Amino acid sequence: MGRTRAMLIWAVVTAAIVIPSAFALSSPLLEWRRPVYVVAGFAGVVGLALMLLQPLLAGGYLPGLPTLRGRRVHRVIGGALVLAVVIHVAGLWITSPPDVIDALLFRSPTPFSAWGVIAMWAIFGTALLALLRRRIGLRLRLWRFAHTALAVVIVAGTVAHAVLIDGTMEPVSKAILGGLVVAATAKVVVDLRAFSPRSIFR
Repeated sequence: MGRTRAMLIWAVVTAAIVIPSAFALSSPLLEWRRPVYVVAGFAGVVGLALMLLQPLLAGGYLPGLPTLRGRRVHRVIGGALVLAVVIHVAGLWITSPPDVIDALLFRSPTPFSAWGVIAMWAIFGTALLALLRRRIGLRLRLWRFAHTALAVVIVAGTVAHAVLIDGTMEPVSKAILGGLVVAATAKVVVDLRAFSPRSIFR
């Protein structure tokens, strides 16, 4: 890969992450908010940003991070993603426990809450599956299928959750970031043929 192309890829990825994050941090909606609320909200922004990196790393699309090295970083960022979700939910619990309980029980009147909860459980399920794969003797191809299926749920749920919230993230940059996350995930699913019956059962 040429140096110019590599720099362009990294510039696009960096801009897609930094610009929405900067808008979120400078949002007037953060004025007079408690620090724990600000941290919880920004943890959600970080989680969405990390999701752009995950499929790019898994597919070996990022310059300087070929497939094997990229997947090692993918696992590290997966752990960071779990931490971001925990901080996000814990902070919201501290600021408003009833709202979190309603969301977890799917009783919240806001549609974005249900999508967020679905994505949260899929993230925890993915992390648990990654930790236990060797212990439960799950075949690699079957594990990849389950991992990818959960990743699709995570991306769909998280992007829907973010887009439906009228919050600190600026709408246009948020939509662009969400669209890039969906596109990157779709590309890696197609390129790796994760849902091909032959790749699962052979």
